[in-house]
Amino acid sequence: MARYIGRHGTKRVAKAVLIAAVPPGMVKSPANPDGLPIELFDGLRKSMANDRAQFYKEFAVPFFGANRPGAKVSQGLLDEFWLWSMQGGLKNSYESVKAFSETDFHEDLKKFDIPTLLMHGEDDQIVPIDLSSRKSAKLIKGVAEIYYPGLPHGLTATHADLVNRDLLAFCQQGKRQVA
Repeated sequence: MARYIGRHGTKRVAKAVLIAAVPPGMVKSPANPDGLPIELFDGLRKSMANDRAQFYKEFAVPFFGANRPGAKVSQGLLDEFWLWSMQGGLKNSYESVKAFSETDFHEDLKKFDIPTLLMHGEDDQIVPIDLSSRKSAKLIKGVAEIYYPGLPHGLTATHADLVNRDLLAFCQQGKRQVA
């Protein structure tokens, strides 16, 4: 969504929602000094290339916050994540790490001029909220923010009713006026 709006504008877009999204940028760089070290993403790629089946089994746990005290994440959800992940091609998945970690969306976010909602779990172990949504909020004019205490990256699966309720409320708010 961010790259689309950055390249094509919002003429054909009424509203935008970014849920647990990576913008404005994940990797540490001169332009993003608070980012995560590239070695972290290199490690993801190495683990994926060496044994992607095991990688996805292990990655699912922090993705859904199953490693947190009191978490109620079913084995079925963890298995579903593994199954879906294994259906993706290794090259595509491997290259996606570069895309989500190294793409800089700062300028794209500045072009948002439509109602925009940021939704993010405050206990996101995959895409830290302070590197992503909270920084995006400073770049998007008039953004609405919903931050969920204790929720993980996979909040759309672990807390679908809550997320869907808030998403529906945002979508039902006033429509964009076309000039």
